[in-house]
Amino acid sequence: MPNAPFSPALRAALLAGAALGLAPHARAQDRSPQPNLNEPATPVSAPDAPVPAGDDQIGFAADQLQYDSNAEIVTASGSVQLLRDGNRLRADRVVWNRTTGKVEAQGNVSVTDPDGNIAYGDRFDVTDSLKDGAVDNMLLVLQSGGRLAAVKGTRVNGVYTLNRAAYTGCSVEDSDGCPKEPTWQINAVKVVYDPVRQRVTYTNANVELFGLPLIPLPGLSHPAGEGGGSGLLVPNIRYDRNNGFEVALPYYMKLAPNRDLTITPHVYSKVLPMMEGNFRHLYDRGAYQITGYATYGRRLGISGLDPDANSQQGIRAHLDASGTMQLTPEWSVDGSIRVTTDRTFLRRYDISRDDRLRNTVGVQRIGENSYFSLRGWAVQTLRQGDSQGQQPIALPVLDYRLRLTDPWLGGVVQLQANTLAITRTDGQDTQRAFAAAEWNLRKLTGLGQEVTFTGYLRGDVYHSNDALQNPIPAYAGEPGWQARGIAAAAVDMRWPFMGEAFGGVQRIAPRVQIVAAPRLANLRLPNEDARAVDLEDSNLFALNRFAGYDRFEDSSRATYGLEYGLDLPHFSVQAVVGQSYRLNSRESILPDGTGLSGKFSDIVGRTTIRYRNFVSLTHRYRLDKGSLAVRRNEIDATVGSRSTYVMVGYLRLNRNALANLEDLQDREELRVGARAQFARFWSVFGSTVIDLTDKKEDPVSMADGYQPVRHRLGVAYEDDCLTLGFTWVRNYQANGDARRGNSFQLRLAFRNIGI
Repeated sequence: MPNAPFSPALRAALLAGAALGLAPHARAQDRSPQPNLNEPATPVSAPDAPVPAGDDQIGFAADQLQYDSNAEIVTASGSVQLLRDGNRLRADRVVWNRTTGKVEAQGNVSVTDPDGNIAYGDRFDVTDSLKDGAVDNMLLVLQSGGRLAAVKGTRVNGVYTLNRAAYTGCSVEDSDGCPKEPTWQINAVKVVYDPVRQRVTYTNANVELFGLPLIPLPGLSHPAGEGGGSGLLVPNIRYDRNNGFEVALPYYMKLAPNRDLTITPHVYSKVLPMMEGNFRHLYDRGAYQITGYATYGRRLGISGLDPDANSQQGIRAHLDASGTMQLTPEWSVDGSIRVTTDRTFLRRYDISRDDRLRNTVGVQRIGENSYFSLRGWAVQTLRQGDSQGQQPIALPVLDYRLRLTDPWLGGVVQLQANTLAITRTDGQDTQRAFAAAEWNLRKLTGLGQEVTFTGYLRGDVYHSNDALQNPIPAYAGEPGWQARGIAAAAVDMRWPFMGEAFGGVQRIAPRVQIVAAPRLANLRLPNEDARAVDLEDSNLFALNRFAGYDRFEDSSRATYGLEYGLDLPHFSVQAVVGQSYRLNSRESILPDGTGLSGKFSDIVGRTTIRYRNFVSLTHRYRLDKGSLAVRRNEIDATVGSRSTYVMVGYLRLNRNALANLEDLQDREELRVGARAQFARFWSVFGSTVIDLTDKKEDPVSMADGYQPVRHRLGVAYEDDCLTLGFTWVRNYQANGDARRGNSFQLRLAFRNIGI
């Protein structure tokens, strides 16, 4: 037949052939009885068709055009390419029968829509209405990563119906580009894909894992694409001694592009069900989330010293909410609420192992040279034997700081104003306010010494009442109004020496600090925020080695130490060691066991060793000034790669401190964790925590020196589209109705499923 020009008839035929490009993509494979999820071997070439001037026009390119006037058939063949309204169609041949209205695109057909989705098929049949059609061996490769394949598919009003279909979010090629079976896929008798709703719905579906049928899901539906949508999430299955078998089935509801809600019923074999809900909202000025748990059961007391947690039936619940709002570039508001109905609920249902729940709300402003914060705090204790009435309610907590350049002496001046009010329902109440000024000047001498001068002035006003209700008299102070003035001055000199060594750079820096401070009326004031004192490398050269404001170290002293560093191409060592000497003879307010009570302090140091990304070791220590006995020995080490590694943590505190003054008790503990990858995607992991405390650390301890706290062991599989894990945990510590025992958990998560 003679070639025909690009006539109106042919234009209509080509427009009909491009109709499939108005929907998400589909592709046909060889006419096999099972759907194929791989793209065809023939590459999709870039379109040569010219860009049309308007949406109602079509760009076209082909090697040959034919028109049979007798049969009313228009044929375009040879690398046919069409472009219309952002959609691209490629085929070996396009045929339009004007008599029957049938339009057919044949041979390696591919259609790309404006969103980047690609449709493949051996043959596309559509009607001249451009709305309906059918495809054999169809494949839809979604831009978000998932793909749908079917032996037969139809399209009606833009909605695809696929028969004997499969969906997967996994890669179907290995690292060498060869076809491979996906880790998981969903097979179904029928699949409906609505591109407008971006949703995939299945009939008689089942999940195939590693080629084996695993989970039947007759009513499965999930979103497709990055937009997400509502639907069931993968269930969580676990077993423990407290609650028996547990099945948690989350349902995700997408309320808006920036809001969602997840409802999770937890069903147990031993206790009544529990309901969990999580609401999240992201908006232009911030975000917040609210999580809640609720069930009905028996609340058991954890100690005879806790009369308000007697055994009783009732609602057991927990609320966890947090959020932040950025009002301006400088001003922000944030807060969090964490409350629970009883002390053992969180551990009983394995929600959290926290022993205190902190609640806060505040507003702050961060400027270039200033900082303002106004906050409130409240604490709920979950510790056995602790009195809730002794827990502080801090409201308000105000702190303001202003940094200025010193116009007279140089350096920097920081001004600070702070106020705090602490209330207890059954304990001491304290109010505090102070104003402070700190001046710092840093100079470099001609010999390379770094000298820092510091001056500090502060005035405090305190008021307290109910001091007799403080369980530790040394922290109570004197009741009523009290005042204190603080003055301190310091000179800190650091002299670094650097040079080449061992093929790298070595640094040796001696450091000396002199601090002068007069005697202060520390013990007349209540102590709320400076109770736990421990000398370590991080506060060795601090102006005040108390953690908070209520106590200020009033001894004049000299502190000396040595810093060392060695940096090689793949190896580094950083170390610091030091000690202080008290220059005055007055009695120190620091108790025995803190490392600071004598003329000479204990010796403290830290060593950090790194080799590539394979070895990381940090050792912190404190040695007794007289006997060199180890008072603190802390090791954190990691050896291995990202996939196979061992982590070891060891802590021994033997400070010989008075138990009634120290919030942190002496103890010895070992923590070990490891992961070993034994195949490309498979690994085993485990961890343990062991309490090694005995009479050497705590003379009144009844521990035998080896008491396991928690063991954990598991196996995991993780690739680009699946996370599968099985974990065993054994807890050795009981807390009320949260009994010790074993728990088992199965975790299964499918990626690229649109939620």
